[in-house]
Amino acid sequence: MILNMYITLMPVIIAGIINMIFTKTSVYRKYRYPIDGGKKLKDGKRLFGDNKTWIGFFSMIIFTSLAQIIWGSICSFNWFIGRNYLYNAIENTVLNNLFIGALFGLAYVLCELPNSYIKRRIDIAPGKTVTGVKGVICYLFDQIDSIIGVTLILCIWCKITLFQFLLYIFLGGITHIIVNLILYGLRIRKNI
Repeated sequence: MILNMYITLMPVIIAGIINMIFTKTSVYRKYRYPIDGGKKLKDGKRLFGDNKTWIGFFSMIIFTSLAQIIWGSICSFNWFIGRNYLYNAIENTVLNNLFIGALFGLAYVLCELPNSYIKRRIDIAPGKTVTGVKGVICYLFDQIDSIIGVTLILCIWCKITLFQFLLYIFLGGITHIIVNLILYGLRIRKNI
């Protein structure tokens, strides 16, 4: 079951890695406009901060769509047939993959925004970490916020149990931590 879960959401993992690498490019830096436009709320704090950008928002949707299309082609081989929960519910076509990939990408980025909003309210700077209980809670939520949205989209098409839903969240969080460690080791990320 765990292998099948990874097979199902591999495009999201791949797109997340590609998007993180993309944020280090000159193209990203050139068109890096914050979603909140740099405006502050009445409390004097930013809505989301500098790290939530329009180019990052749309690039994640595009990368997830492309990854889903490519992964759909890979999943058409015999060994993968039936192992991808998504294709037990919908037909593995380019159009379906484009649509589902876009939804996964959209859910991924939308579910990161509330976390950024809350962190700005409690004075955690974009891309920074804090210590103590607040730091642990924020760190854990940073690892699962996007996978919650992706798993909710998966719930719309696939009949998954509450146990599977929670397992997706747990595995997504663990995978996020491992990927972050690798990207940190490669100096693509500034923190874990």
